[in-house]
Amino acid sequence: MTAADDRARRAGRNKTRNAAQKVKGQVKEAAGRVTGDRGLEAEGRADKTRANLKQAGEKVKDAFRGR
Repeated sequence: MTAADDRARRAGRNKTRNAAQKVKGQVKEAAGRVTGDRGLEAEGRADKTRANLKQAGEKVKDAFRGR
């Protein structure tokens, strides 16, 4: 296994985690909206935003890797 293979596998894992965090945020936001829990809704929005920022960072890294 080369270092490039390891980086690619790690990048794929990070992208999967980011997608899962985004889905978790969507669920929390929807649950907060349905139950009227503003805190849960805000927490969901924060999770989604965090996941989107992480995903943007992954895309920047991919661009510099030449993918």
